[in-house]
Amino acid sequence: MAAPVLMRLGSGFAIHAAEETETHGISGFGDLKYPADFPHFEYVNPNAPKGGTFSHISGVRQYNQNFLTFNSLNSFILKGDGAQGIELTFATLMAGAEDEPDAMYGLAARAVRTSADGLTYRFLMRPQARFHDGTRLTAQDATFSLNLLKEQGHPIIHQMTRDVLGAEAESDEVLVVRFAEKRARDVPLFVASLPIFSRAYYGTRKFDETTLDIPLGSGPYRVGRFEPGRYIEYQRVTDWWGAKLPVSIGVYNFDTLRFEFYRDREVGFEGFTAKNYLFREEFTSRTWATRYDFPAVRDGRVKQELIADDTPSGGQGWFFNTRRSKFADPRLREALNYAFDFEWTNKTIMYGAYKRTHSVFQNSDMMAVGPPIPEELELLEPWRGKVPDQVFGMPFVPPVSDGSGQDRTLLRKGSQMLQDAGFPIKGGKRVNTAGEPITFEFLIDEPTFQPHHMPLIKNLATLGIEATLRIVDPVQYRARVDDFDFDVTVERFNFSTTPGDSLRSYFSSLAAATKGSFNLAGMANPAIDALIDKIIEAKTRPELVIACRALDRVIRAGFYWIPHWYNPAHRLAYWDVFSHPENSPRYPRGIPESWAVTWWHDRNKTAKIEKSG
Repeated sequence: MAAPVLMRLGSGFAIHAAEETETHGISGFGDLKYPADFPHFEYVNPNAPKGGTFSHISGVRQYNQNFLTFNSLNSFILKGDGAQGIELTFATLMAGAEDEPDAMYGLAARAVRTSADGLTYRFLMRPQARFHDGTRLTAQDATFSLNLLKEQGHPIIHQMTRDVLGAEAESDEVLVVRFAEKRARDVPLFVASLPIFSRAYYGTRKFDETTLDIPLGSGPYRVGRFEPGRYIEYQRVTDWWGAKLPVSIGVYNFDTLRFEFYRDREVGFEGFTAKNYLFREEFTSRTWATRYDFPAVRDGRVKQELIADDTPSGGQGWFFNTRRSKFADPRLREALNYAFDFEWTNKTIMYGAYKRTHSVFQNSDMMAVGPPIPEELELLEPWRGKVPDQVFGMPFVPPVSDGSGQDRTLLRKGSQMLQDAGFPIKGGKRVNTAGEPITFEFLIDEPTFQPHHMPLIKNLATLGIEATLRIVDPVQYRARVDDFDFDVTVERFNFSTTPGDSLRSYFSSLAAATKGSFNLAGMANPAIDALIDKIIEAKTRPELVIACRALDRVIRAGFYWIPHWYNPAHRLAYWDVFSHPENSPRYPRGIPESWAVTWWHDRNKTAKIEKSG
């Protein structure tokens, strides 16, 4: 649908002859699977009953959220440790479809009108949208929220909205968002996914502060009971205004969503066996391989499932803080890769459950493989002589060991690389160019990863490097990582199949200097910045894939990390009180987990379990 537009500019008006296109959804490349009159997403059960409880330990977080604890109900700022799941209490302009790479469809906004140049979006608000106190949710609230988050929100939000020039309410029904020229492709999607706050509520409260006051929301759930650091419950809003919309049919089925917090994975597992919570995604391969033989598993009261994960697995590994001079030389960082025996670790500690990670785009077609093809070279040639020569050859692949745990061939190679780079052995210690011993500390926040660190630390000692492990409490860990106060730490990240501006939070020079960003390694490389821009500017998906592969080559040639491992499947265990759709969506967003949203409480199964004891 096309129509002439009337734009409000400041206190005046200007007639724009350019036409707008009205659509019921948006996506990175404009492709939408579902038509305007779709009844519901294909991956849901539209007849799923409402009721029951879904309780779990969440494996995902956003912004300031912490896996192990919480002390605030504000998860959209840098301060504090936000409660997981709080995003469920807020409506957004649009809702994502989990069976499409990045498509979103109307929620608080029924449709959007986009200018011909793609720089002005008019979101048409639903008149029935309400906050939980019954007051109307309008374009005024959406404008207030976007400007508030851009100014006072978490640094990642600030960075992701830097191409937003401004937002204003043309009326209660129309939100106008203006974007900068050459804006990132995914910025409108990000804007459409941000929470909408009540302007009246925050008119008498500070936003940029930690608080345990329950915020006024407008989403499918509201905050229920909670105990900081232990659990938080969200209660379904039974008269929610959005319940009958196509994006909401068959989802948000549980009356109660409960997030549990355990600071020790072993204690958390024992809590599951005792039915203290009902659903568990198992992240510890040893536990999955050896511990699921308790009585409830044997008699069928607890079920186990493997669900394929077709999304890009991203990267997990030990990230070097290159802001510190000890890690300034990429040759040293490369050599340290030869001290990690993945094959032994996988076999001995992780029961052979994992595959080795090579790329930040692992498990996707965006990962660089083999020598660069001509289209990649076209993007890389301007940087010849400014990036390592390896960028123009085969991408770095971590060495494969003999599985002994102390592969002498690899350790000799690592030692020789250090020697050649100017890091000799003196007095039995590896020293830098100033003759000082090379030492560093691994920082983690739970003991589960300790067995994975110790063999690496032992091999580093063989190379003459003294490394230590420090385990700190979750709050201190989050504060230190946000402040980049560490030598080496473990981090995991992944991207959608259509990455864009989000890459800046992980790899850009700006993020390297932004506290709270995900650029833990401190990558500050003009070539990386330029290639991120190329990804953002891509007009087609093939162009996007080519640019991502080029970026992957430069990052891998920088040796910013020691890559870990990935599992192309979700390991799920749950008490048999749930049912779920036959088919899982291909691109689950993860916040909150897809199963918490699309599954439902099965009364018949519950009665059977209760009868069997």
